[in-house]
Amino acid sequence: MGGTHDQHTHHGHSHGSHENNISSSYPELNYGVGNKWIKNLTQDRVKKFTDGSYASLNLPALMFTHRIDDADHVKLQVCKSSGLQKRASNLVRAGYDLVTVTVKIPAEWEKYERVQFEFDPGCEAMIFTTSGVPLQGITGGYDGDRRVEFILDKTKREYSFVIESSCNGMFGISGIAPPDPNRYFTLASADLVVPNQDAWHLFWDYTTLREIIDNLPGNSPLQNLALKTANEIMNVFDVNDPDTVAKCRKLAERVFGSDWAEEGADIYKLKNDGKGPDREQVWGIGHCHIDTAWLWPYSVTQQKVARSWSTQVDLMNRYPEHHFTCSSAQQYKWLEQLYPPLFDKVKEKIKAGLFEPIGGAWVEHDGNMPSGEAFIRQVTFGQRYFQSRFGIRCETGWLPDSFGLSGSLPQLLRGAGMRRFFTQKLSWNNINVFPHSTFNWVGIDGTQVLCHMTPVDTYTAQATTGDVRKAINNHKNLESSDMGLLVFGNGDGGGGPLAKMLENLRRIRAAGNNSRELPLVNMGHTTEAFFDRLEKESGQGAELPNWHGELYLEFHRGTYTSHGSIKKGNRKSEILLRDVELIATLASLTASYVYPKQRIDDAWEKLLLNQFHDVLPGSAIGMVYEDAEKLYAEIAKAGNAILEDAFGALLVGSTRVDASVPFNVSTSGKLVAVNTTPFARCEVVRVPLTGNSSKHLRVSAVQIAADKQHGYVLMDARGGAGLAQPIGLFADVNPVSVLKSGAGDFVLKNANVAMTISKGRIVSLVDLELDRELIATGKTGGLVIFSDQPNYWDAWDVEIHHLEKYTQLEFTDVEIIENGPVRASVEANVKYGQSTIKTTISLDAVASSLAAKSRSYIRFDAKVDWRQRHEILKFEIPLDIRAMEATYECQFGHVQRPTHRNTSWDAAKFEVCGHKYADFSEFGYGVAILSESKYGYAVTGNVMRISLLRAATSPDAEQDQGEHAFSWAVMPHVGHFLESDVPQVAYAFNSPLHMRWVPDPSKDKGVSSLMHKAVFSVSGAPNVIMETVKRGDDDDFDSLKSEQSVVVRLYEAFGGHARAQLNVSKKLKVTKAVVTNLLEDVVHDLDVEDGDENATIPLKFRGFEVVTVKLTVGASSSRHTKSPSQEWVQISD
Repeated sequence: MGGTHDQHTHHGHSHGSHENNISSSYPELNYGVGNKWIKNLTQDRVKKFTDGSYASLNLPALMFTHRIDDADHVKLQVCKSSGLQKRASNLVRAGYDLVTVTVKIPAEWEKYERVQFEFDPGCEAMIFTTSGVPLQGITGGYDGDRRVEFILDKTKREYSFVIESSCNGMFGISGIAPPDPNRYFTLASADLVVPNQDAWHLFWDYTTLREIIDNLPGNSPLQNLALKTANEIMNVFDVNDPDTVAKCRKLAERVFGSDWAEEGADIYKLKNDGKGPDREQVWGIGHCHIDTAWLWPYSVTQQKVARSWSTQVDLMNRYPEHHFTCSSAQQYKWLEQLYPPLFDKVKEKIKAGLFEPIGGAWVEHDGNMPSGEAFIRQVTFGQRYFQSRFGIRCETGWLPDSFGLSGSLPQLLRGAGMRRFFTQKLSWNNINVFPHSTFNWVGIDGTQVLCHMTPVDTYTAQATTGDVRKAINNHKNLESSDMGLLVFGNGDGGGGPLAKMLENLRRIRAAGNNSRELPLVNMGHTTEAFFDRLEKESGQGAELPNWHGELYLEFHRGTYTSHGSIKKGNRKSEILLRDVELIATLASLTASYVYPKQRIDDAWEKLLLNQFHDVLPGSAIGMVYEDAEKLYAEIAKAGNAILEDAFGALLVGSTRVDASVPFNVSTSGKLVAVNTTPFARCEVVRVPLTGNSSKHLRVSAVQIAADKQHGYVLMDARGGAGLAQPIGLFADVNPVSVLKSGAGDFVLKNANVAMTISKGRIVSLVDLELDRELIATGKTGGLVIFSDQPNYWDAWDVEIHHLEKYTQLEFTDVEIIENGPVRASVEANVKYGQSTIKTTISLDAVASSLAAKSRSYIRFDAKVDWRQRHEILKFEIPLDIRAMEATYECQFGHVQRPTHRNTSWDAAKFEVCGHKYADFSEFGYGVAILSESKYGYAVTGNVMRISLLRAATSPDAEQDQGEHAFSWAVMPHVGHFLESDVPQVAYAFNSPLHMRWVPDPSKDKGVSSLMHKAVFSVSGAPNVIMETVKRGDDDDFDSLKSEQSVVVRLYEAFGGHARAQLNVSKKLKVTKAVVTNLLEDVVHDLDVEDGDENATIPLKFRGFEVVTVKLTVGASSSRHTKSPSQEWVQISD
């Protein structure tokens, strides 16, 4: 822009008339070149003012007035970490991790507005007082998350503090890749500086002008005004004349409004200018997404929390409009344990309404793989923590980064007091664009939550003009609501909002106040306030669209399989803790056992921690899985110890029977099994026949194993939950065998099914009673290796093209290892590349369940030494079944997904998440795949697949390398899935019977009467499943209170209404029954009907409904009172 100084004109003569006087101000002649604006060149020019090759001639040259680092003013001393608050440093090179800093501020600096210490270690760091109180986080380097300034009290002449450096950047050591253990970080600066605050304010002014120029269209008046203003600022600025900075700021008021800066935080107050509250469309909320583990272990997250949150507390003191929200009760608990003074500061800000706990969950967990009960514990543990520490319950669920979300979540969120939900990850879909921003998310049972997916498409917005505009321009439901949530602040690795973001938002608001071309940013309110207004403006959701079922992420499908050992640890821990709570509850209703609630809660907290959305999915670095495996081991150790103690109260003097351990006992007795599922069962169980007491087990064995070291017993648990006993062969047992033909084929066969292996593949699966071949003509089943080279995210993704390149593996060295009468097995081997797979394929004489038309399942137990890279191992079976949808278990129900690719939405679901089963049924018949540790399934056309192992190399270079053991089964069933007992059989498949040796009854040994028959059972509705039995969260286990509570959780499993009865043994003396929400707040009373042996409680269910019943049990159940529950019962022969 130019020409104003070279325009030479001739004005002519005035003749005194009014008309001529007016026109005389406009020149008559023109000798200049005019002002021809070459806009693109001007736009390029204005980029140079704040950075680039001319920085020394422009604004950056004036950003600091003084900088010193000499020893007289800055002293650094490396020291040990003892005596400070922190617990989790990971800077251990040379054995030091702390630096004591002493600065002396020159007296002449007192006149300056601000003095600060600039410390750039190239990595993350934390500033403490010398007594160990956290003050502020530091982020070194020159990325957008840089925060190296620490503001000092300039009235002090001398200042001392301590800095803890952590050898990692915001995103770990090596970014999204295996970490380099030899990486070092270099201290770039440790300076005492005086910033030129006027220059910094101009810098922020100019930054916002640049953003307006870059983000608004070229025909926008505001864009052109901003460009003109920025250009004139460059013309007025003189690097040798600091006074020009104020002149430049005055020019910027053209865009921001006259004297806007004087308003400070009041800039966000609505003016009485007719613009009205309707223009406050964008609600800004500061946020700091800290991955509880990802490219760093849990211990580093503990530091990240302190660094990030201390910085936000400081910003709140400087920017009154700054409201900040953060989720994850686990992170608050770490802060409470490791940094108590900082926790107290955060608590004060929470009380003031500035710091907002949100989400109500223990961690931001994976949204697909945790069990239904684990989902519940995430929100109940989270909500109870927030209530106990801060006196609040969250009303908004918060999972912005989870890789898809189960349709079971809305019901569970509502049950924990949360009617709203925030997420955004579906913006990452790589096939279809999700159609909504604000909508009612309706779960599989019909429960809804008000859901907002920020149109900004990120939870780490940088608070730019582009972000603010995107909150409206990318909003997909403006016809229903024009409110968009701007969640801003550095995240994933923590950090949170920076001062520059808050400064930028003030200017964006000022520009919005001065022009209708920008949305108005609303600051100074909480996320809950945003949703309050959203509810009101949407007519309590009535004006919004609905989305039914799961929020399936069309991306990151490999996370259902990555890190198989972690998936197994999760499932095994969930099942173990369910059993622990059931058995410990029964034991606590005797007089000799105190329910170990704290020990159980500790185990749950470890499990919930490992369900974080980068841990359970398998997308973290190797160090994280070292920690996770240790936690699973601790859960197993604690859980099994609690079980032993509880069994010690119920089966006094009993001993665990483990097929892998020789059997040695000192007393006579009986072999029993404890069935912890509510289902009637009859199963073949392997027991040891070695040890000095093996003769006691040998008498119960109905088959001796080929190795002569083990035997097989038939355990009869027809009574459901409770004791099972060994039985002999009976009429319902269909003797099983395996035959090898002359052609080398192997046929496993009992009375109802037969499976044939030929040339290393499964060529036939026949329902013998119906004479129906289930394998598609000309096709074979078995193990398959697929090439696995995703386009972007290695550990996260498996893409649709992986199905195009594969190798069918053939079993070799097939050998008969068991041949009836109750179990037949073959052992088959596969050698592929550097990997070996040994699979035992078994068929039992008993059916999968005790249902009249039940068929036996074929079980596969695999031991794999996995050495592949970028390949995925699956099991597949092509079936002679036709159906448009397949069924997959989800939390407290199931979800149906397409088997075809009619649309891109259908095609996107080529790999999906399921829990204990996937089922493919047509009218009259179906086949299910059961799994005890896998989550990745697919039914494509007529081919069922389960994904077993992956082999990604980033961010963990050794993902899944090594030995694995896992099991799955193929279960044929008569009738459609909805007529089957697949959920019950899958449940039992995951919940082995607990085998015990019970001594003969005596004065101090025997079986409690509570174990003789099922204490809790369900009747009247086979589609209702009893999921959980536990003690009430608010029970006082150390008091002499005679009444205590038992919580029973049930759900409807098939998607239809049901009327059922909860039956409770009269030994418990139930005095009251109520329905509660998940937080165990009473919803309504229930009738308790008295029967001969049980109290019966009628219950009603809608499809997939979860019902929590809280029972008050009477004095006879108190541990302080002698009761019939202590009496031994005789186990009949």
